Amino acid sequence: MLSAAAGSEVGNRYRANFDAFSLSSDPLLAVVADGMGDGPGSAMAGRTAVDLVVERARGRKEGLSEAVAEAHRLVFDFGRDNGVLAGCTVTALAECPDGFWLAQIGDSRLYRWRGGLLELLTTDHTMAWLGAVHGWYPFDSAEARAARYHLTRFVGHFEAPEPDLLRVGVRSGDVLLLCTDGVAEQVPYRRLAEVLGSGAPPEEAVRALLDDAEAAGGRDNATAIVVRSA
Repeated sequence: MLSAAAGSEVGNRYRANFDAFSLSSDPLLAVVADGMGDGPGSAMAGRTAVDLVVERARGRKEGLSEAVAEAHRLVFDFGRDNGVLAGCTVTALAECPDGFWLAQIGDSRLYRWRGGLLELLTTDHTMAWLGAVHGWYPFDSAEARAARYHLTRFVGHFEAPEPDLLRVGVRSGDVLLLCTDGVAEQVPYRRLAEVLGSGAPPEEAVRALLDDAEAAGGRDNATAIVVRSA
């Protein structure tokens, strides 16, 4: 059995919330998107991508790739036709007949807490991630901070890059967190592990993480979906 909850906060930097999300059950479909920038292309991209995932991917792993491909086309066309930056990240988890499938593009994330260990199951599609992995600069350096804003893959990219697709094992007792970087960049790893491993219901865990992001400065829109497997 699964229980889940979702929430989102504007924070203190932007005039509006350019994150988008959806959560539904039977079967589970959880998706978060983070728009790039604070203009109309950001809002359009996030909402379009989430709506397409909901439309195409309920119970269908093939629908995850289909949704991202269609979102690429619509978002790119919107940006070109209106002369604005248009793009977003997408992290989506779909319960399918053969298990749970993840689609990932950008730097929103999926974490899994299991048996006392919190693991990051996604890869950030950023130059900062590449730089840290390959030793170009320390992950907490000024160079890395700047490179976090350089996405190598996102919805709306002119080359329409494919998302990462991953089958995610889910056991009884697992806790999953899908979140935008407003949570991941502001709430430290140990605090994420503490909240997800506390046994709190998903609603309380989501509230705690969003409150922590706000207390850390609220420098970005913050969105979290917590899924608990009983």
